[in-house]
Amino acid sequence: MISQNKAIVACGHPEVSMAAIATLKKGGNAFDATIAAGLVSPLAEPALTSLGGGGFLLSRTAAGQATLFDFFADTPGRGLNNQNREPHFFPVTVRFSGSDQDFNIGLGSVAVPGNLKGFLHIHKKLGKLPFSEIVGPAIELARRGVRISGQQAYFLDLLKPIMILTNAGKKLFAPNGRFLKDGDFLVNRDYADFLEDLPKDMEKNFYEGDLAQRIAADMEHGQGLLTAADLHSYQVIERKPLAANYRGRQLLTNPPPSFGGNLICAALRLLEKLPLSEYSWSSSEHLDALATVMVTIEGLRQNGFDPMSSDWVPNASKNLRTFSRGTTHISVMDSYGNVASMTTSNGEGSGYIVPGTGIMLNNMLGEDDLHPDGFHAGPPGQRVCSMMAPSILVRDNIPELILGSGGSKRIRTAITQVISNIIDFDMDVDQAVKAPRLHWDGKILQTEPDYPEATVGSLRKKWPVNIWGVQDVYFGGVHAIARGKGGGDPRRGGDVRYLEL
Repeated sequence: MISQNKAIVACGHPEVSMAAIATLKKGGNAFDATIAAGLVSPLAEPALTSLGGGGFLLSRTAAGQATLFDFFADTPGRGLNNQNREPHFFPVTVRFSGSDQDFNIGLGSVAVPGNLKGFLHIHKKLGKLPFSEIVGPAIELARRGVRISGQQAYFLDLLKPIMILTNAGKKLFAPNGRFLKDGDFLVNRDYADFLEDLPKDMEKNFYEGDLAQRIAADMEHGQGLLTAADLHSYQVIERKPLAANYRGRQLLTNPPPSFGGNLICAALRLLEKLPLSEYSWSSSEHLDALATVMVTIEGLRQNGFDPMSSDWVPNASKNLRTFSRGTTHISVMDSYGNVASMTTSNGEGSGYIVPGTGIMLNNMLGEDDLHPDGFHAGPPGQRVCSMMAPSILVRDNIPELILGSGGSKRIRTAITQVISNIIDFDMDVDQAVKAPRLHWDGKILQTEPDYPEATVGSLRKKWPVNIWGVQDVYFGGVHAIARGKGGGDPRRGGDVRYLEL
């Protein structure tokens, strides 16, 4: 069980975890700390998240009340003056080490952002400290600058065409005409100024006031689809978490209409039928069982797994708009017994930075897997679905494990494997997070290195297998807390901090 004599933070960057710890030291709770960390993430992890993106936070209070806060993106277009507007929408090529991939960006790729409103909603509902103290770490860091890590430099370089699409982007990410590299400092004074005004204004300027009007005017002038009515109408949705049992524990996770959580629950139902504890972790029996479950779940997904039901019934769910690409995760527990699991994303970013704020808006309309029926086909005001699955595992009414992950379609397999590593193989959380992973991509079993050669050979008898040379960000980024310890995923810059009491 998680110990209550300390507070723990697990996330993707040291500056993010330090912001959370600083907030806890001031007497804040887990929700204060998570929001403070979430405000720092756009500075420390600028290629992964932004206040112009969207996400989810799963909370469980010390009293045992669990709530899933859905502040993900909506499809835009409410009150659009010109319904036949041709969106400003074009592809850029991102050159990964193994292949090239096109992403669509521009003003026409922007969906209605929810992170800012979500953070403020959660703080109002569950926070303890004044919001003026919550924003402090992010303001300080935005003014003095955050040193770009090697991993973040790699992410930024991949997305360079997006980051410097506009003059505002060039000013932020290529000061003095040179794109930021490992060891450089990212300074965002506009973001600091925006955050300084936030405690007085809260989200009203961004969603209803002058900023909302400026965003809407830029969109209309530049062929975007986001309107002032979209911003004004956006609401955070509080949902009952999806619950499933696994070996005497209860898993709480992201419910429909998103379906990452449901796919995890389905995988755990299958794994629970298997005597995994009788196998050694690296055995062919274990990995064969794990791969079989992955193949089964992927088959269900591709054939219309119904995210609105616990039954595995094919239906029209292929037509749902889904989003699940670049993401980051934060897990926090405090000494009061509160826990928070939050996953957020900005996609790859649209390239558009809201004037005077240092905030880049998302490109969640620009994903091919988000629009199986074609781009811009969804009605205005519809919540976009996601594979994100912030989760909490509870045993005997006490949180035993808090976790979540980035990693697109690998989110569900990464989370499932970490849960099984801890519960079925009694690994500590750090070991469970760092252990090699595999993922069935629909055609090939992708595996990280360090599995025994004989075990991999056994897998090859059933499926095509591709062995990666190193552990890679492709396989997710699980940041987790379990049994009084934290595990930060090195695949995504993992960092863990403790506050001893």
